[in-house]
Amino acid sequence: MAYSWHYYLMAGMYVVAGFAHWIFPRVYGRILPPWIPFKRFTVWGSGVLEAGLGIALLFPHAKDPALYAIMAMLVLFLPVHIHMLRDKRAAGGLPGWLLWLRLPLQAGLVYWAYVYLG
Repeated sequence: MAYSWHYYLMAGMYVVAGFAHWIFPRVYGRILPPWIPFKRFTVWGSGVLEAGLGIALLFPHAKDPALYAIMAMLVLFLPVHIHMLRDKRAAGGLPGWLLWLRLPLQAGLVYWAYVYLG
């Protein structure tokens, strides 16, 4: 499987992001909306999901299902970004403009995964 460097960058980004959930679980727990139950499990599980999908991108037979799952995951993470816009504690001191920028960034990440389908 020979893809461009940015395909491998995308895979590595999801692996690193997944590990970050385990390294900084309190940070990720703080950004979850209050209506999400089992915060510790959710943080750890989403880390497993992200890292696993990043690794799955490296296997040709798993590439397309992993890309679809990444796109779905990014959409499912949108409530977290919206919560960070509405809750100062969840925002963790990040400026509002950066929090707003994350919304179109999510769309860009979905598109980045989409271009590698097929």
